[in-house]
Order: sequence, then structure tokens, then C-alpha cells
Amino acid sequence: MTDTFPAIDAYAFLSDTHSAALVGPDGSVDWFCVPRFDGPSVFGRLLDRERGGAAQITVVGAGAAQRRYVQDTLVLESRYLTDEGAEVLVHDFLAVRQGSRDEVPIVAERRLVRCVRVVSGYAMVRFVVDARPDYGRGPGRWRAQGTGRWRLPELRLLTNVAFRQEDDRLLADELVGPGELRTCVFGYDGATESDLEPGDGERIFRRTCDTWRDWTARAAYDGPGREQVLRSALVLRGLSFDQTGALLAAATTSLPESFGGVRNWDYRFTWPRDAALVVLALFRLRHAQEGGRFLRFLLDAAADDPYLPAMFGIDDVRRPETRLPHLRGYRDSRPVRVGNEAFDQFQLDVYGHLLDAALTYHELSGGLPPEGWERLRHWVEDALGRWREPDHGVWEIRNVPRHYVNSKVMAWVCLDRAIRLAEHFDDDRDLARWRAERDEVHRQVIDRGYDERLGCFVQAYDSTALDAAVLRLPLVGFLPPEDPRIRSTIDVIHRRLGDGVALVHRYDTREVDDGLPGSEPGFLLTSFEMVSCLALTGRRREAQQAFDWLCARAGDLGLYAEEMAGDGTATGNYPQAFTHLALIEAALHLDATGREDTLHKWARVPEA
Repeated sequence: MTDTFPAIDAYAFLSDTHSAALVGPDGSVDWFCVPRFDGPSVFGRLLDRERGGAAQITVVGAGAAQRRYVQDTLVLESRYLTDEGAEVLVHDFLAVRQGSRDEVPIVAERRLVRCVRVVSGYAMVRFVVDARPDYGRGPGRWRAQGTGRWRLPELRLLTNVAFRQEDDRLLADELVGPGELRTCVFGYDGATESDLEPGDGERIFRRTCDTWRDWTARAAYDGPGREQVLRSALVLRGLSFDQTGALLAAATTSLPESFGGVRNWDYRFTWPRDAALVVLALFRLRHAQEGGRFLRFLLDAAADDPYLPAMFGIDDVRRPETRLPHLRGYRDSRPVRVGNEAFDQFQLDVYGHLLDAALTYHELSGGLPPEGWERLRHWVEDALGRWREPDHGVWEIRNVPRHYVNSKVMAWVCLDRAIRLAEHFDDDRDLARWRAERDEVHRQVIDRGYDERLGCFVQAYDSTALDAAVLRLPLVGFLPPEDPRIRSTIDVIHRRLGDGVALVHRYDTREVDDGLPGSEPGFLLTSFEMVSCLALTGRRREAQQAFDWLCARAGDLGLYAEEMAGDGTATGNYPQAFTHLALIEAALHLDATGREDTLHKWARVPEA
């Protein structure tokens, strides 16, 4: 095994909506957590090439694989050609089957499956299974349980590969002939094996493909970036936890924002941020059920909290941030963290995201129940009592709280959407007070959040630092796209925080003390949001150019991490939900250019 790390966006993402795996371009499963997304890794070579563990398949004498996802699925196909002319296909996937379209349409079988078929010729195939459970804290000691059956406490392996055990690894070199199939099935978290034999790999493969294709076929979208939009929708579905409907920010922890730096975080949690866009995008792509389930998760998760958290565990359980000093980290980027300190932060913007999602859902479905509205009223009153306080902001800056402009704007969104929902429910108990407070927030942001000299909304009150988070202002309806302050802000952000054709940094670490050393590359969320802003303000040609540039620099399988350097190098956790969500938003805005069906058409903006 080499010490060289593959590029972050060279990994294939597999999901069964209960856990995820990442497969490198060398045929190695380098990341697999059990018993679910946020569990400890059993294969974790992604974060330490020596200690992490992996499950590797190598076709001896073959060059680099030609890889693709089987159309409209999360099933990876790798095609190898050997020096002797043999052709080998490897299919990797986390098995799923169809459930109830009205309840949970995708059911996880909790099996990681690897199928190797020789199409022509004879090929020597090398198999190595080096499990290192609990984030590589110790070796996985396999126990044989009969022919083709091996067991760890965390995994069960069913296979027709003739493995031998050396130390704590399972090894095999097999000459495979035309039409022959070798299968490794790793069952986890209670997966049953009573109805499964290793030779059933193709049956499970077909069932998994059919399940993903049935889900994808429901989407009706033929606008700009259709292929990228549908792939992004699959990524979002793959990051949705089957048991609760929670959407993970990413499938990984501690992939660095800059190589060798300390900006390494655990993103296997749910943030309410952009919840409205999740609901809206899924509705637009005819996946209303998933959008509604995500909103219900947020409402239920927040119900018992004395204050609205900035983030949630995917099962609504908080996990404190700890470090794993025994792991070197991706490209020696330390510390490796599990859990996230942001649980303890006050982030004012989450109130706006929650209410925006609720209004979106109700506008599109009429399905918000009265008891849901009563729960939301509590959070509206909480926001009313806290919107004048400083907070840690949308970027979770680990420094002294400040009066962030984006946070105040989202407080305005909270009140604005609450007023609309109250009107829907004929609830006039507090409308006059809410309207007065909403207008006061708006006035304050205009007075203290816009710098006339710069011609731009700034990061925080009493600051001249820039922040690409203010690109959300026209997207949430705080001011109309044609307002000169919006147009000027877009120009200033583009000039000062832009990087090349399309990348946009979220802020300049040289002028913003975010409590951490080092810097970070372009932020893909804000880069795609710039596309949306350009499209909304009538600059469609520029928007399309930036969109095309960004789409051309996805990984070879069409996936994105959190950030990107100017040369296209991906950094940060992967695949990143909000990057793919912002891509969908940008594509929908491009598709809606020149029409009135913009994404937030219901947001009536007050005069300022």
C-alpha cells in the first residue's frame, strides 16, 4: 500500500442511506463506517494509509480503471484491461431494495457488495481485506465460520473468494476465467445472511440498480446542467439517513480545508442551514416525500430543546468533539476530529432556515399541520428575544461572537416567513408585533450592514470585512435583485473575493480573524450562489459561463467536496451536500431566467 493519497474528489461515493463507503481510483474501499454514517470507521485508510485499514481489489497487470456510475444509480463500475488483453468489470455498491413509495422508498440491506467478473480472457485478481475497526485503534481479527464465511464483531463477510488469513488480514490471489464471478459481501448492523449466498451478487446488483433508477426516474428536469442536477439529487438522497430523514452535510470527517492544516471537521451531522432549499429542490425534482420527511425531522429534533441548536445528530443525539491522535490525517492534516464543537454555538441564522423550510413546505404541499405551526411559534418568539444578540455566524467562526449581517438577515427571514405562515393559518395573535419587529430588523441591516463607501453589504456590523454569505440576500428576498445595493454587492464580492472564472472565497482570512491559523481555497457553496445571483440579476451569460466552469471541474464521477483551489484541487469533506444543493439551485435559477417562477417568488420584500 502506497503512502500517496488519491485526490479527494477521485473517490466514488456509495450509499444505502444508512451508511456510506468511499472507493478510491485504485479499487480500494478506503472509508466505511458502521453501524451507520456517523459510526467508527472499519476501513479508514482515507485518514491514515498505514493504520486506517482498507478492502482492496487489484487486477494484476491492468492499467488505471475506466470508472463510471451505472446510469442513474450510486453503483460504481470499474473496467480494467490487462496487458494480456483480458477485460474485467468490478461493481461496487451498498445494496438497497425498493420500499414503500409512500413511506420509505429506498430500504438499506446493510451490505457492502463487491463483484468481480471477467468479461474476456484470464485475469489474476488480488484481494486484500485489512479491517481496522474503531477508527483504526486496533486490528480486525477475523474468525472463519465455514467455507466462505468470516466474522468480526463489526462485519460479516460472505464470499466465494478463497481467502487465507495472514496475521489480521485476509488475502487471496485468484486466476479468474471468462464469465466467472467473484463476490465479497460485507454485512453490517444486523444484515441477515439466511437468504444470501456469495453467488447472488448479480441478483443484488440488479435489484440495487433498479431501486436507484426508479427513484431517479421520478425527477422531471430538462434544464441547464441536467446530468449534474440529477447526479447531485442522487448524492443528496444518498446522504439522507433512512431512519430519520436527516440530511448529512457530508459522509466524512476531517478531510482538510487546506492540506497539512488544522481546519478539519466532522461533517456527519445535520445543519438546518439551507433546509428550505433542500425542501424546495426535492419538491421541484418530484421527491416531495423526502423533502417533507427532512422538515419533520427538524421539527421533531428541535422540539425538546430549550434553544434552537445550530446542528443536530442524525438521530438527534449530540456528540462532543474529540480528537484521534493516533491517526495521521489525510495528507498529514491534523487533528483528526470526531464530533463537532459547533453543537455549543449560538447561530441566529438557524431560526430563519427552519421557518423558511416550513413556509416552503406549506406553500408547496399545504401539509404543515396545526401542531407543527404551534411548535414553530415557539421558535419565532425565541428568535424575537435573541435577534439583537451577537452570534457565531453561519461559518461557525470560533472566536468572539459578533453581529453578523447574514445572521440578522436570516432573523428577518424567520419573522417574514412566520408572518406568512400565520396568515395561512388565520392566526393573528401576534401579527402586528411580528411585523413591527421584522421591519426593525430590516432597517437595522440596511443602516448598519451596508457600507456606502465600499458599495457592499459587509460581514458584520462595524466592520469593513467582506463575506460571501451576503449573496443570500436576493436569494431569500431580503432585497429584490434589481436593487442597486444588491447589484453593487455582487460586483464587489466578485472582485474582492472572486478567484478566477468562477470560484468565490467565503471571506478573506487575512482580514477576518476566525480564530484559526492558515487559509482556505474557494468555497463551492458561495461559488454556485454567485451563479444564482448573476442569473437573478439578468447577467445570464456570466452566470452560464461560471456554471459551466464549475461543472467541468467536478471529480471524474461528477462529485464535489466543500472547497476547490484555483487549479481544481478539491479540499474539505466529501461529498458535500450543500455544494450539490447550491449546484441544483444555480441550475434552477438559470432555467428560470426571464420567467417569474423564481425559487422564492412568494417572498414579498418591504420597501427600504
